[in-house]
Amino acid sequence: MRILVVEDEAKVARALQEGLEREEYTVVVARTGEEGFYLVSAEEFDLVILDLMLPGRDGLQVLSTLRKRGLVTPVLVLTARDAIEDRVQGLDRGADDYLVKPFAFPELLARIRALLRRGRTQQLTRLQLADLEMDLVVR
Repeated sequence: MRILVVEDEAKVARALQEGLEREEYTVVVARTGEEGFYLVSAEEFDLVILDLMLPGRDGLQVLSTLRKRGLVTPVLVLTARDAIEDRVQGLDRGADDYLVKPFAFPELLARIRALLRRGRTQQLTRLQLADLEMDLVVR
């Protein structure tokens, strides 16, 4: 399973990468919103862990743009923003889960497992190739 971690704090990014790799996930780290956006657009990931407070393009901008472009990859927001309004905004913009720093690593792992389980059970409902789009649900 490939996980993209978009986190600008080196210490946090390193701890996430090392902890997730111990759990046998393949981890790619991006340090800016732009880099994260590029990587998730260019490569395939099973999950994205996204900080909101990033240099340049912030996490909410990245998330909104990715969802508008049809990205269905699960996104877990991991941030220090703990206000209810921030959580609601993150989830409304397309996050599948929202976890506030500081966090317990076992809880993060449980949330990752839940998101990955959910991701595997999603049915493909739409196919798109260039301008041609086929809805597999509507007849």
